[in-house]
Amino acid sequence: MLETVSKGFRSAKNRLAGKTEITPELVDESLRDIRISLLEADVAFDVVKKFVARIREKAIGEVVALTTTDKQGRKIRVSPGDHFIKVCHDELESLMGPVDTSLKLNGKDQTSGIMMVGLQGSGKTTTVGKLASKLSKEGRKPLLIAADIYRPAAVDQLKVLGERVGVPVYFEPDLQPPELAKRGYAAARQQGRDVVIIDTAGRLAIDEELMQELEAIKAAVAPDNILLVCDAMIGQDSVRTAAEFDRRLNLDGFILTKLDGDARGGAALSIKEVTGKPIKFLGMGESLDRLEEFRPSGLA
Repeated sequence: MLETVSKGFRSAKNRLAGKTEITPELVDESLRDIRISLLEADVAFDVVKKFVARIREKAIGEVVALTTTDKQGRKIRVSPGDHFIKVCHDELESLMGPVDTSLKLNGKDQTSGIMMVGLQGSGKTTTVGKLASKLSKEGRKPLLIAADIYRPAAVDQLKVLGERVGVPVYFEPDLQPPELAKRGYAAARQQGRDVVIIDTAGRLAIDEELMQELEAIKAAVAPDNILLVCDAMIGQDSVRTAAEFDRRLNLDGFILTKLDGDARGGAALSIKEVTGKPIKFLGMGESLDRLEEFRPSGLA
């Protein structure tokens, strides 16, 4: 994951090795390596352009101290190349940050709602199970609502996941998703469950019918959090999808899935910049405990 991006930064670092002065020409050559690798990793063109411009501005014309102290207080020598890499690292962090992995949850005497949305095949239902597992470990009592009534076996899949993590699943046949969500909230209050997670329907692409249904669910139950589950492997498409979902539903954040594959991973770098909404969690595998809080510093 992000191997392509790493390659560009390595090339830039090697280009600057042993140089005592960073000239504008040298910076431009190094930035060309970085620009190409970011575009190859499927980062949005506008995002790359702004990112490279910010690095150039900070790297050129700055006086660099050749010694600094490390965390243990020892003096170490620093090269202009190290300074350039530090600028790149800081800009990468700010591109994906600031960190906000919090969920808006009420006290345990009130029911909090999380509505999960996303396209078909993004790993949404599995992510619902992972989130339920995570919240259970944190002392919450989730209830899952199976509001994906169209995809064959979606309800059964959620019931199996609920059983595996010890969380009840609410479903009633012949109900439309907005009404299903409403009754699910009522069932959660009756059963003393303090968090409701709604698994909504996905489509292969965004369409008006899907969006209207999601807006109707939002209007019916006013969930505290709306999270979009995005497949990192579909690259630029996931960024466009994210922007459209955000425009229609005003998202609270994202969960990126399939980052453990050979994804080009540009979505992770583009989504935050394009939408201004934070990445909350990363799905890093199939097992139900593989949901990690997003740390830009680690990825950078």
